[in-house]
Amino acid sequence: MVKASAVAHPIQGLVKYHGLADERLRLPFHDSISVCTAPLTTRTTVEFGEFPQDSAAVDGKPLSGHEMHRVLAVMEEVRRRTGLKSRFRMESKNDFPSNVGLGASASGFAALAVAAASAAGLEATPAELSTIARRGAGSATRAVTGGYSKWRRGLTDEESFSEQLAGPDLEMAMIVALVPAFKQTEDAHRDALTSPFFQARLAEVPRLLLEMELAIRERAVARIAALAERDTLLLHGITMTGRSELLLWRPETVSVMLLVQKLRSEGLPVFFSIDTGATVYVNTLPQHADAVEARLRDVGVPTLRCTVGGPARLTGDALF
Repeated sequence: MVKASAVAHPIQGLVKYHGLADERLRLPFHDSISVCTAPLTTRTTVEFGEFPQDSAAVDGKPLSGHEMHRVLAVMEEVRRRTGLKSRFRMESKNDFPSNVGLGASASGFAALAVAAASAAGLEATPAELSTIARRGAGSATRAVTGGYSKWRRGLTDEESFSEQLAGPDLEMAMIVALVPAFKQTEDAHRDALTSPFFQARLAEVPRLLLEMELAIRERAVARIAALAERDTLLLHGITMTGRSELLLWRPETVSVMLLVQKLRSEGLPVFFSIDTGATVYVNTLPQHADAVEARLRDVGVPTLRCTVGGPARLTGDALF
């Protein structure tokens, strides 16, 4: 059997998905749109062979329990499609902090799907690869196709896939304010349905999706960023009002949000976006990135400068 490696970029949700209509297949309640964040990457190597058992490790740590179950969900689908019976070895490495709201599961499972398909000899389109990656993490569908991508909800497994709306040439500066805070996205998805505002969000999302897709197609970066901020407030209103009352923000999170509003009042086209966590994406036009990042230093949080990343892809740079 051959060994294959792939790299993928994590994602920032623009119109985020929250809650799962089908937890096994990870089918969402509605479509969603995200943008990949370069130069951040996850690199994954997969090999099938005569191993004593299936094994997987991320950043040098062996996986077990729920995390291994998610890896197996992807790998079993690859083996099912190819008829392969061999066991696998998988190693994955992030070049950015994980579990701080930077979309590591998206890039991780996108890279896994692309590498595993190649190692198994499976020929698949990006849309088909996105359905495989979805078994590990819903957001991984969009990390497979890269750039600005839309994940179509679908009513069946085959209908729930991602497609790219625009590539990395649609430039947006993303200054990431890193705010570490442990979070469990799985719990947030289950809890979403218990919020009294969940149905109201479902009614609002179609309009947001239409506006976001139009803004992307018209290459209106400031409007894209403004809509992502609006969606952020709607999403976190649900996390805060579900049964567990998940308050994911930290004081630094709020400080960044308030600073962004202040900068906007001063005339800068700058907006915040927060996925399921405390870390803040500060989105602006490329020509304003230096000025915005300089002002963010006043808050005292570490920052990362990101641009728009492309699709998941094979690489010859193996981890073992």
